[in-house]
Amino acid sequence: MPRTSLTVDGVRYDEEVEPRLLLVHLLRDRLGRTGTPVGCDTSNCGACTVLLDGVSVKSCSVLAVQADGSDVVTVEGLAEGTEWHPMQRAFHEEHALQCGYCTPGMIMAAIDLLRDDPDPSEEAVRAGLEGNLCRCTGYTNIVRAVRRGAREMSRPDGERETAGPSATPGPGAARQETEGQVRTP
Repeated sequence: MPRTSLTVDGVRYDEEVEPRLLLVHLLRDRLGRTGTPVGCDTSNCGACTVLLDGVSVKSCSVLAVQADGSDVVTVEGLAEGTEWHPMQRAFHEEHALQCGYCTPGMIMAAIDLLRDDPDPSEEAVRAGLEGNLCRCTGYTNIVRAVRRGAREMSRPDGERETAGPSATPGPGAARQETEGQVRTP
């Protein structure tokens, strides 16, 4: 059986793997990285997106042996200790999830998008995430979260947006302030 050596979230692994084992199954079943969900198993939804040597890939379409010698970052590897990555924080603060199933893949794809375009327009975010599907949200808050994450990632360490959601309420929605936080009903 072939061996593959790879670094996942900063930890080096040397594993015997069947040649047909998908990276997503190595991550989840053997390495315990269950934050990377198996969505469709056909590379259509993007829920299983991870960073492979800094580039987003759908881990259900990569064989584990293809990742030999690579550096893999999952959504679980983004946080530093108890401090969320700015993109994770932005998704939380912008309410960019409902069921949350697509969220790990969206976050990973968004981080890759920002590598090439650190200040993307709304249209660029939508185009950059077109390979990741969400069946719950309608994408509006996801786009806001990616743009907020981009702003936070470009700030000096320690500085961050502290106000509530930056989202402009839709037509007819009232904005109300409650103890310093902005809420959109």
